[in-house]
Amino acid sequence: MTLPRPLRLLLIVCASVLGGIVLTVLVALYLLLQPDRFTAMLQEQANTAGLQLTLSSPASPTLFPRPALQLVGITLIARDTGSGAANMPILLAANGRLVLPWRTLFGGPIVISRMQIDSPRVDLDALQAWLLNLPPQLTTVPDQIPSIATGIRIRNGSVVENNSQWLSDVSLDTGRLIPKQPFWINLSAKKTDGTPLQWQLSSVPSIAHGALALDNITVYASDSGATVLHLTGNARWTGATHASMQLQGKFYEANEGNYDATVLLTATGPNNPLLLHLKLLGKNNHVDLELPTLELAQWWNQLTNPLGPKISAPPGNGQVDMATLDIGKIHIEGLSMQTGNAVPAHTESVAPPAKSDAPHPQ
Repeated sequence: MTLPRPLRLLLIVCASVLGGIVLTVLVALYLLLQPDRFTAMLQEQANTAGLQLTLSSPASPTLFPRPALQLVGITLIARDTGSGAANMPILLAANGRLVLPWRTLFGGPIVISRMQIDSPRVDLDALQAWLLNLPPQLTTVPDQIPSIATGIRIRNGSVVENNSQWLSDVSLDTGRLIPKQPFWINLSAKKTDGTPLQWQLSSVPSIAHGALALDNITVYASDSGATVLHLTGNARWTGATHASMQLQGKFYEANEGNYDATVLLTATGPNNPLLLHLKLLGKNNHVDLELPTLELAQWWNQLTNPLGPKISAPPGNGQVDMATLDIGKIHIEGLSMQTGNAVPAHTESVAPPAKSDAPHPQ
């Protein structure tokens, strides 16, 4: 069937007009969103943190259902770490999405409402190398809490260490970060054997009188129900290493039942500014340890260094009594250990004889 010539001309005109409208919308969308300024902002923020952010292709804008920028081929690399991890990407992601508020389109401030990342791969070795080379962090409390308008969403992520997968199917969601409002983080993943893991953290942050306060802290962690940790409490930071934290709750272990759990962080002085006190009290197991946080971090870094010693006792004082202990494929029974000031004094030295008042024979 052949369409009449007038009808064909009408359809051609309509198609041309529609194509022009679409082209105009796309150009206007690009001019309004200005993907280059958001890409530059992200790269500048990464550069400030000692990171290099690259994309495999320029960011592309979308308008519906909400204004957003599509990011493809995300690579995050540490700059000038001075180690072999310098060229190892900390993060690789197939794609991402930056959701923007409508006011940003019409000349408002550059604000990201929500960040979504799909299929990221995080390398713990590269991440640790970057963290070890970071400059000194904030020593004073900022005037205000940085805001997250909507939150962060990550799906189908993975975590690798020594080129071996450590966690898979990683999902992360966060809420809005607003002073004096509840802020939450939900994280789930699977171990290499398929065991599901789950972590949840919530708190109410605020800054007042030169101190950062985290009130109503709730910590929940579960390893497929075999172990469950639930703690609540508060924390406070007044600058530098002046911090305190009090968390109390329960720790559940299959076949062992519930433990009373306590985690305390206190500042004890200039030579040992932060002391972490861990306490677990159960039916057959008892852990009571005081760990200096700075020395503990140095010990951990040395332990994870491929060129450093692999076996060394952690710094601290306390006692561990465990009826049974399972670490991976290792099973230990009847473990009792004392460290630091908890170690009994050495008693093999012979005491001097008692002085006698009797006269010496002539």
